[in-house]
Amino acid sequence: MNASTTPSAPTAPTAQQVRSRMSDPVALVPELEELSGSLYRATGNRSVPRTTIGLIQLRAGQIVGSTYLTALQSGLLRKAGESEERIGAVATWAGAPYFTEAERVALALVEAVLTVPPAGTERVTDELYARAAEHYDPKALATLTIAIGQVNFFVPLALIGKPVPGVKPAEQWT
Repeated sequence: MNASTTPSAPTAPTAQQVRSRMSDPVALVPELEELSGSLYRATGNRSVPRTTIGLIQLRAGQIVGSTYLTALQSGLLRKAGESEERIGAVATWAGAPYFTEAERVALALVEAVLTVPPAGTERVTDELYARAAEHYDPKALATLTIAIGQVNFFVPLALIGKPVPGVKPAEQWT
């Protein structure tokens, strides 16, 4: 076979060729911009390191199967100076040597919240809460809880709207 008769592999569409399934939710519901900013400020109160928040939000994106959230949080962590080893190991954090005990308990919390447990068992056990309270004071624990809720607030937009990873929000909504 010569080059002209060799079947070529399908090419993936570029980000510019792909658009979100939804119209811009901020244009449709302008209050979303204020709410989003408020959530960001609430989690940015410095009681929990921004890196920890990024790690749990990356893990949340992985758990719910959102490429957009996973790529977004990975990119934000890279910009913050996180190593590729730590970013790549978030999916297997329990066996990875890259995380502090405080980060591990934060990752355990997001997994407990987002993973359906076996029937008859509690998602966030008293033991897990006690471990978290050993590493986070009440304000930090509330902030960590809000950070989990913050990413979960945007999960439906990510899964239903299907925004394109790597494309600025203003450039991708239909």
